[in-house]
Amino acid sequence: MIPFGRTKDLVRLVTAPIRFPRFFVTSPAPCPYLPGRSERKVFTELKGPHAEQLNEALGRIGFRRSQTVAYRPSCLDCQACISVRVSATDFAASNSQRRNLKRNGDLIATECRPWATDEQFDLLRQYLSTRHPDGGMAAMDEMDFADMVEHTPVSSVMIEYREPTVTGEPGRLVGVCLTDRQSDGLSMIYSFYDADHGARSGLGDYIILDHVRRSAAEGLSFVYLGYWVEGSPRMQYKVRYRPLEKLTRDGWVRIGKEEHRRLIANATKPGNPVPNPTGKDGKQPRLEDF
Repeated sequence: MIPFGRTKDLVRLVTAPIRFPRFFVTSPAPCPYLPGRSERKVFTELKGPHAEQLNEALGRIGFRRSQTVAYRPSCLDCQACISVRVSATDFAASNSQRRNLKRNGDLIATECRPWATDEQFDLLRQYLSTRHPDGGMAAMDEMDFADMVEHTPVSSVMIEYREPTVTGEPGRLVGVCLTDRQSDGLSMIYSFYDADHGARSGLGDYIILDHVRRSAAEGLSFVYLGYWVEGSPRMQYKVRYRPLEKLTRDGWVRIGKEEHRRLIANATKPGNPVPNPTGKDGKQPRLEDF
């Protein structure tokens, strides 16, 4: 049985001006987030004149887009993957996030059409070699990257982040995010950045903060961050944004202050990577910084 979430979301999907999609299930494979567990996905193809409406309806019940496919976890013995989204209209930046916005506020962000460039691919290769050398995307070539960016049946943009120049010409590319625009928010499909930039810490954090700011400025309510997995160190950065909502069997629910504080405390334990590893004056950040 496909876990659709709230009944009214399923009704909305069925009554939309699209045919009810056919869903498929992948074979079990090793889980990339939790050792010793297996993963399985349910997916459907996004095609036809109503692909965008279908993608948006599925996105509200926990599906994510990859090229022309919408998918979500459907594991037999695990429910650890939880869809999360930041409330952009009520967002409250922490101390470290405010410092990040100030530190990287001179970056020039430009929305570009979803068209892969050599410059973007070079930055991706650098990012993967630094952050995910053994990940599933490490062997991605130029054609794979072009497929990821350009094969989109929905309203997508590539947001480039560049350093300013005195001449006004395009500066050094330090960050990129493939983003889908939905009626209620922005969905961050994949972001990458210069992880070795000595003068700019927290670029990954800044890209998320910029999306929150963009959503609020456009009157959009949310920024969709994909799945959060409690117990997976590489996923803990997502709990640092408040307010945060999670998808439950009863629909989207805002995480309470006490629960959020507990999650942040767990995320900042030794051994969990922190996107912005230094606090004020280069010191290790404190819990209250988050």
